[in-house]
Amino acid sequence: MRHPKYAVLTVATIAILTIPVTQCSAQSLQSSGSLGSLGSSSLGSGSLGSSETPTEDTLPDLSVTTVMEGLDHPWDVVAAPDGAVLTGQRSGGFFVRRGNGSTGPVSANLSDLYVKSETGLMGMALARDFGQSRILYTCQGFQGGGITDIRIAAWTVDAGWTALTRTGTVLTGIPVEAGRHGGCRILAAQDGTLFVGTGDTARPTVPQDPTSLGGKVLHINADGTPAAGTINPSSPVYTLGHRNVQGLAVQPGTDRVYAVEQGTGANDEVNLLRPGGNYGYKPDRGLGIYDESVPMTDPIRVPGAVEAVWSSGNSTLATASGAFVTGPQWGAWNGALVMGALKTKKLVFVRLSDDGRSVDALTYGLENQFGRLRSVTPTADGSLLVTTDNGTNDKVLLVTPVS
Repeated sequence: MRHPKYAVLTVATIAILTIPVTQCSAQSLQSSGSLGSLGSSSLGSGSLGSSETPTEDTLPDLSVTTVMEGLDHPWDVVAAPDGAVLTGQRSGGFFVRRGNGSTGPVSANLSDLYVKSETGLMGMALARDFGQSRILYTCQGFQGGGITDIRIAAWTVDAGWTALTRTGTVLTGIPVEAGRHGGCRILAAQDGTLFVGTGDTARPTVPQDPTSLGGKVLHINADGTPAAGTINPSSPVYTLGHRNVQGLAVQPGTDRVYAVEQGTGANDEVNLLRPGGNYGYKPDRGLGIYDESVPMTDPIRVPGAVEAVWSSGNSTLATASGAFVTGPQWGAWNGALVMGALKTKKLVFVRLSDDGRSVDALTYGLENQFGRLRSVTPTADGSLLVTTDNGTNDKVLLVTPVS
């Protein structure tokens, strides 16, 4: 594995490969927009497992180009209005492909970054007014002054994409315990507020504890104060009862916010968020024991628990992100939610029902072609930026449907 300080960045073309569902060919990067990345295991009665959801082999062929490579666990990727693509390694370090095609590291002071297990430099999002403000938000582990937590930091980016300057800490106190289930996804909403998906730190009482910021979706203003719809006006907690929120996305043309969550040994979930909703994860059945044999959504032990829109069923895919694909080039999948899957090494597309509360069909892309797939970020032309998570020579890929 390359040391993260010496990651090599190149622009390379993937050779044409033909396997079921997808075909890979060369495609140059287009200018990008600023949307960053918005029984004991029984299914809830309101959701369908992947084995019960109709599967269609109707996804267009996919053209794939390597945007950057030589990376170490790039957790997230954002596309800026000037065509720059920025990623961050979980172990530390930012890297960019500028609009002119040049690539390289972006300097940033990460001396207080806490890196352990699943925690490190994680989610990133550009402010909605990035073209004017040049503000980037990150969710990252922190250690300093006797404090270890996960927090949201704000940075400004210089015009040449050579340096990030930290301008402040937006939110502190997201818990972390040995690095497991650290979350942490950021979604910049159209109104400038931020949704933040967090993990439960693998501690039994955290998901249901309204005073903890772990195992939650938070909603904050750009200054870190609680935004509209939180359970308590003095708290940023928007929803609770989550295990490890890995994806957040707003469905285009609606105000529906979806969370993508990783299951235990079963039942990855897609959840439609509603203010104050409890999504039913309560792993405290044994005294002081983190009991992962409980259901992901438990309406018996959590009365009123909100059922998932979709669940993976009796096995997990390790869903790690979520975004909506748009444009006629996606054919029957225009408007679908796409997720990166780590364990099953593919993109998972789900077509939502008209009311957004169930899934009508699903399909898969890039299966077993690039290894573990983590983040998915849409670009202005309807393509997808995808990061791999293999731990050696990881990549940022540009994925474009071919009509």
